[in-house]
Amino acid sequence: MENLTIHDPPQPGGPQSGGPMGTASGRAPAAPQSQQLPPQMFTTAAQLLDLTDKKLLLCLRDGRKLTGILRSWDQFANLVLQSTVERIYATTSDPKDPEPKGIYADKLHGIFLVRGENVLLLGEIDLDKDDDLPKNFEKAEYSVVEKLAKEQKAADKVKEKNKLRKLATLGFEGENLGDILL
Repeated sequence: MENLTIHDPPQPGGPQSGGPMGTASGRAPAAPQSQQLPPQMFTTAAQLLDLTDKKLLLCLRDGRKLTGILRSWDQFANLVLQSTVERIYATTSDPKDPEPKGIYADKLHGIFLVRGENVLLLGEIDLDKDDDLPKNFEKAEYSVVEKLAKEQKAADKVKEKNKLRKLATLGFEGENLGDILL
């Protein structure tokens, strides 16, 4: 079996040329088309080329949500964002309610450098919908939202530890059980 690459010319008699006799109609085989990888084949930082100078939403591993204009990037997907805004949310409604309600606040950061390994999710923002306010959320003072969000995060952490402790009594081991048992 041959090891062919995308840069090798088509083989005579191969599936691209229609066999040794040309095409079924007896005509000469068509000239080969230029072989170029489709954009979806890029699975590296090169995909960021299309997103340069566009407004993006980034969700980071620590839970922060940033919006900004992508100005530069490197082979490690480290990103430089301009006009960066961090948005935080705090829910004020019952967690069982299907429609979350709450408050949000924005904090301006300006130029922001994000290490590539910290990016959890990245997407382009639709500029037509960019000015729409989050549904069922009202804008509030940053310090108020930050305090409420920290309280909610601490309460969620306590609930998670209790859940892991109960699972440990049933014989399940989790990745965070070491600090609970000590």
